[in-house]
Amino acid sequence: MANDAPPPVVESHDAAELIEHDARLLSGQLHALRQRLFPPAAQKALRSFSGSEAAAWIGISDAYLRQRALAGEVPDAPKTPGGRRVYTLEQIHTLRRALSRDGSRPYVPCRQGREHLQVIAVTNFKGGSGKTTTAAHLAQYLALRGFRTLAIDLDPQASLSALFGYQPETDLGAGETLYGAVRYEAPRPLGEIIRPTYFAGLDLVPGNLELQEFEHETPRALGLPRPADEPLFFARIATALTDVAGRYDVVVIDCPPQLGFLTLSALCAATGVLVTVHPQMLDVASMSQFLLMTADLLGVVRRAGGRLHLDFLRYLVTRFEPQDGPQAQVVAFLRTLFGPRVLTNAMLKSTAISDAGLTKQTLYEVGRQALGRGTYARALEAANGVNRELEHLIRTAWGRTT
Repeated sequence: MANDAPPPVVESHDAAELIEHDARLLSGQLHALRQRLFPPAAQKALRSFSGSEAAAWIGISDAYLRQRALAGEVPDAPKTPGGRRVYTLEQIHTLRRALSRDGSRPYVPCRQGREHLQVIAVTNFKGGSGKTTTAAHLAQYLALRGFRTLAIDLDPQASLSALFGYQPETDLGAGETLYGAVRYEAPRPLGEIIRPTYFAGLDLVPGNLELQEFEHETPRALGLPRPADEPLFFARIATALTDVAGRYDVVVIDCPPQLGFLTLSALCAATGVLVTVHPQMLDVASMSQFLLMTADLLGVVRRAGGRLHLDFLRYLVTRFEPQDGPQAQVVAFLRTLFGPRVLTNAMLKSTAISDAGLTKQTLYEVGRQALGRGTYARALEAANGVNRELEHLIRTAWGRTT
């Protein structure tokens, strides 16, 4: 935080004045912190990747990559003073395309032909379930694997946007969240709202408190006569996505932590739903209520003509501590109930994730040099295991066998 002495504490008995003061104070400090972390333009940049990392993301061996580079068949990479080859993510994507020219291997995984856009909604309404962390790691993993990916921050708290370097209350204007594309009066094309990120191949629709307007406006809109061809609230996100569907392979939606109109619209747009759950009985009980409420509300949507087809529904155990006996029992309980719908891999509770979060980064951004090797390796292995399972589900939905 700032080294300057903090402003004097404001004492007031007016709740609005107290909260506004603290909100402005915290927002100013966060802005100052970002300016120091990401100078001079307060924008994040992605690190470079070693030759072995680049090869692994492409799906080949480091030796094969070197062989093709020496033969002049793919671009070689610049070397560090120590002689190590390093690649930017843009260069990794270039390698994919060069390796795929003969069509012998699917190094470029983009959807083809009649393969449909995959829309994955990451959801739960219990705080602390790791929903945003899961969505961020999944979106970045897919981009690293070569999928054209769009991340949508549907949470008014905008934690996903903050991870990507945005300060929602200062960096976004009116209509620059998904609300701009789904609002009832003069909606904007979604393509005008999407922003590129420092991850090549990964774009973002950021969020902020403006998203709450959809929750306020929808009840009024339902009570007013509307044109027959205007989509109802549950179809508005799917309709907005048609504007950009040809540009992406996968959309990852970080849903709000409540079961409102935005979440229902996201679920109706989704081809896959990922429910995060912390393995504590109170969290499992909360998830039970979430599922019951969701089923009831989606039943209403179905009767109104909503689309509810999913390619997959999965439960992801998050913040898991394998040595914790009660947590292991809860996980066994969930697997007994839901079988293969519980992902085999779990997101571990790890100081590596927490330490990366201090600088608004993920495991894919910081690299093992910045964290303890053992701790980082275990956390990265768990994250990759989760995301590989989800990648397999995506490919299976497209009818691919590899």
